[in-house]
Amino acid sequence: MIETGLEGKVVVVTGGAAGIGRATAARFAAEGCRVSVWDVRPPDGGADYDFQHVDVTSTATVEAGANAVLARWGRIDVLINNAGILRDAQLVRVRNGAVTGVLSDEQFEAVINVNLRGVFVCTRAVAPAMIAAKSGVILNASSVVGLYGNFGQTNYVASKAAVIGMTQTWARELGKYGIRVNAVAPGFIATEMVKSMPEKVLEGMRSHTPLGRMGEPEDIANAYLWLASAGASFVHGTVLSVDGGIVVGT
Repeated sequence: MIETGLEGKVVVVTGGAAGIGRATAARFAAEGCRVSVWDVRPPDGGADYDFQHVDVTSTATVEAGANAVLARWGRIDVLINNAGILRDAQLVRVRNGAVTGVLSDEQFEAVINVNLRGVFVCTRAVAPAMIAAKSGVILNASSVVGLYGNFGQTNYVASKAAVIGMTQTWARELGKYGIRVNAVAPGFIATEMVKSMPEKVLEGMRSHTPLGRMGEPEDIANAYLWLASAGASFVHGTVLSVDGGIVVGT
């Protein structure tokens, strides 16, 4: 068994109540970490984690969450910026020559606020403690669509592409303090939300993935675990695609 060096580390997982976040919290807890889940609702299934009611778009609740974790455990070793939402729509939808819909200001701003501003606010709140400790790991959720674009996802793609830019910038700024910053870019992942889609859509996802299946939340959790571990101690400022080869399959 490979030693990860993570036992006893304090790990914050945003959006940790369900899906990839829940799998990530469970994976780090199984490694012996002390896990704090930040979300707007408690984790499904009554998992035994520290829970902080945090809206990642709210500076006040994010700072309160960080202060609570620091008060309890004295440090934050790993921050996983996993929280995210979707509000899909075409920029402009046209039928028979007439405009029938647009991507609204509200749809655009909601996704940017959670997926991009939330990553900024949470990292800003946690970074000072990591700088003081001269160590830490920050892992940000991007997406393969942030690398290559996707139909009907202007807002989501913009947020995930910008997360890559912030990741690379923070790698330059924070590396001198012993803080590693990386991003993970998932492909099609079989979360509860995705699995509720029509079977025809799910089959399309599988057929476009060279490995012939969608990923599981645990696949992304394992990627986060490795990037946080001692085994990835020289991995910094990178984007790890975990997508079953979907980029080469499109």
